[in-house]
Amino acid sequence: MPSKLPLTDRLAAEMLHWFPKQAFSRAVGWASRLRVPMALRVPLYRGFAWCCGVDLSELDRPLVEFERFDDFFCRPLPPGARTIAAGEDVLVSPCDGLLCDHGLTEDGYCLQAKGIRYSLYGLLADEDAARRLLGGSYATLYLAPHNYHRVHAPSSGLITGYRHIPGARYPVNALSVRTIPQVFLRNERVVTYLQTPLGFMALVMVAATGVGHITLRYEPSLATPAGGLDRGAACYEPGKPITKGDELGIFHLGSTVILLFEPGRVKIQVPSGSLVRLGQALGQGISAKLGPQI
Repeated sequence: MPSKLPLTDRLAAEMLHWFPKQAFSRAVGWASRLRVPMALRVPLYRGFAWCCGVDLSELDRPLVEFERFDDFFCRPLPPGARTIAAGEDVLVSPCDGLLCDHGLTEDGYCLQAKGIRYSLYGLLADEDAARRLLGGSYATLYLAPHNYHRVHAPSSGLITGYRHIPGARYPVNALSVRTIPQVFLRNERVVTYLQTPLGFMALVMVAATGVGHITLRYEPSLATPAGGLDRGAACYEPGKPITKGDELGIFHLGSTVILLFEPGRVKIQVPSGSLVRLGQALGQGISAKLGPQI
């Protein structure tokens, strides 16, 4: 743990270390999948929306029709709620959230927070994929509890495979990111590999405390309950076609998405710290007119 952190941050990090994260996440996941009595649904969901800032105008059905809290939390958007930016060379945000950081991997490392880095290989647990992405762009997006929690394809192309990496369930909020070294490498995650007009890319869904599990639309047999077994990896030949904006997977409670790109292929054009929405243009394929990447 960085010694220059304020005492309050160091104490919080120590508490997070000893907190029973897996057991808590299993319990939250179990409770979220219980059927909510009809009379309690509207007050429960409205109370959560009031506390967390959920936009209840973006519902595809009346509140009373969400039988379980998980159904409400993972709610789909109504048709037309998001516009997917057009253009083969346009990269779009795969989710709603905060664009925490973006940049270039340096010496095989990405920046987690000021003074804290994590390795590309450690994140992917895949030497071949990490080698292809060395020196490329990366972008980190955090999904807060009020956000829409489905993750979509940032570009059209082919899904070429996935890898599940078991791990812990540390929170991934701002406090954890600046106080827990290698937090993205400690936590469970699912990597989706894509071959697109913007090159080969990896989309990493990172689990966190309270995430009951992650599910994939393109691989329905995969679900990752907290503390569960390694679900392995798969390679698709010739690949599963995907259109930009199509759903890839769901966080059953919130977490983080990390996008990784081959070197010299993508320039992220949205400033770090920006709130983004699914389908919003994040960047563009690099060409001569774009100039050097920063």
